Amino acid sequence: MITPAQCRAARALVEISRETLAKLSDIDVSVVEAFEHRVEKPDPTTITRIQATLEMAGAVFLDESKDGGGVGVRLKFDGASTRRISILEGEGGIVGSDDVP
Repeated sequence: MITPAQCRAARALVEISRETLAKLSDIDVSVVEAFEHRVEKPDPTTITRIQATLEMAGAVFLDESKDGGGVGVRLKFDGASTRRISILEGEGGIVGSDDVP
């Protein structure tokens, strides 16, 4: 289950408003706002709907890893996006290694 901070970060990454997230999740915007501000924790079903909506918008949620890395969120790249990034990165000179899938 995602945390309020992950919800805020994911919304920022996928560039959607609270209102849009609420509409796509079929919940009231006040529920999203209360969750993100840690005022009130919604039921697990509602949090799952919020998470699923954000994942469909392109967010990937990261669990706490065993090597000390904390929870997080990142953008999901599809194959076409990855190839395009690779082409753009190679245009400026020597290609360096990176972690882009």
